[in-house]
Amino acid sequence: MNNRDVQIAWDYHDGTKHPGGRLLNPSHRYGPHQRPGLFKIYPDLQPIPLPQETGLADVEPRVTALQAIVGGDGPASGDVDLDLPSLARLLHYSAGITKHIHNLPFRAAACTGALYHIELYIVNGDLPGLEAGVYHYDPANSALRRLRQGDYRQVLIEACAREQDLARAPAALVYTDVFKRNAVKYQAREYRHAFWDSGTILANSFALCSSMGLPASLVMGFVDQGIVRLLGLDPDEELPLAVVPIGGGAGTAIPDPPTVTELDLAVKPYARYLPDFPVVRAMHAASSLPDAQSVAEWRGQAFQPDQPTSEGRLIELRPLAPGELPDESIETVIRRRGSTRRFSRSPIRFEQLSTALLSAVRGLDADYSASPAKLNTAYLIANAVDGLAPGAYVYHPDRKTLELLRGGEFRREAGYLALGQDLGADASAAIFFLADLEKILAAWGNRGYRAAQLEASVSAGRLYLAAYALGFGATGLTFFDDAVTEFFSPHAQGKRAMFLIALGRKG
Repeated sequence: MNNRDVQIAWDYHDGTKHPGGRLLNPSHRYGPHQRPGLFKIYPDLQPIPLPQETGLADVEPRVTALQAIVGGDGPASGDVDLDLPSLARLLHYSAGITKHIHNLPFRAAACTGALYHIELYIVNGDLPGLEAGVYHYDPANSALRRLRQGDYRQVLIEACAREQDLARAPAALVYTDVFKRNAVKYQAREYRHAFWDSGTILANSFALCSSMGLPASLVMGFVDQGIVRLLGLDPDEELPLAVVPIGGGAGTAIPDPPTVTELDLAVKPYARYLPDFPVVRAMHAASSLPDAQSVAEWRGQAFQPDQPTSEGRLIELRPLAPGELPDESIETVIRRRGSTRRFSRSPIRFEQLSTALLSAVRGLDADYSASPAKLNTAYLIANAVDGLAPGAYVYHPDRKTLELLRGGEFRREAGYLALGQDLGADASAAIFFLADLEKILAAWGNRGYRAAQLEASVSAGRLYLAAYALGFGATGLTFFDDAVTEFFSPHAQGKRAMFLIALGRKG
């Protein structure tokens, strides 16, 4: 399929809208008895145990949680060596098991339906404590399983059209989506969730790298089939989403890779039967890039983010004073983090909301943009924020201000927009990320849809972390797509809703 045939992205997005998207079956039902296996298991590969979390928790943090979130995707010093303990720390606090609730394992980052369909792989050269290879991360056993022995970084670099950060990195993480494990509940809308749920993990990954002084950035331009082949993925089951080079510095020359042979590794079935959703695979295929030249051309497209004028009253953000900022580590915050299931309707302070917005809602250091990409605009419904009048707002990150679009009490509307869920009405603030899809697709084709969804979810993932660092809660919610745009219009006219996260105090 052609990445430039953007009608495919429009058909997918419009067809998976709530309510009544034509690609969604209204009679579809899901129950806990249908939950598929939550882990990818290679039964014939021996686990390589990772250093345990109890040891990881005792390492002295370099920065606080909020500092890690703020620095979570920019370049770090590059003077810190990546080794097995730091890799274990990164994996555990990105996608590892941090708690059990009612005998269910809950992970470090939020996931729709707690179905945990995002998998992590490592492609690395020789590291202290770990030989060069291609590995799969097994959170169930806190272990790695080696898929290939040898240094295959050059294969990944070529698949990513010689992306510069990859060429300097001793290792890279690859994030994939076992889409049927989420589609069993969410049907064709799963492809949105692929980026929502990988984005919250990426927010953790970037913050962890920042806390350890390791450079990290986002690579979304790659030859999809090249990564499928390298990792031995079944493209009818699992799709590559993102690559993150880890570490940097001068490094050493990367050797020529061994031959990339076909992998035929047994994987334990996730369920006796999982329904297929060909539209998910079709959307991924339509946004795939066939060769390195296509990747380079895609990456070189120019994009000018919106610079909306302000017509309403501007309110400057008031972040917490330095003495009021929490000094916990990012690891402590991630262990505490959850998805709030009930809000109390009690207020948070405007200073707390300001600090969360400044920490979390900004651009990404990504390969598809010469400067931090800002593809989404954050809109807010403030229900209970001490120091900020109730109303609808838009956030201007460059000016560090909120613009009042409409004053008034909108709890009922916030609950309705959140697919009729009380969490939207009871939250102190509901934050919606909206993107100008027409402009994004014109620049980057169907693959721009991936970028827009992912950028919104990384921002939401940072807000999760910031909320828990600041002492309150957060949860991601789904929404009535067109109603969100209509509510924030005329300012949001032409934009499409990408993500909704609610912030507030636990009930």
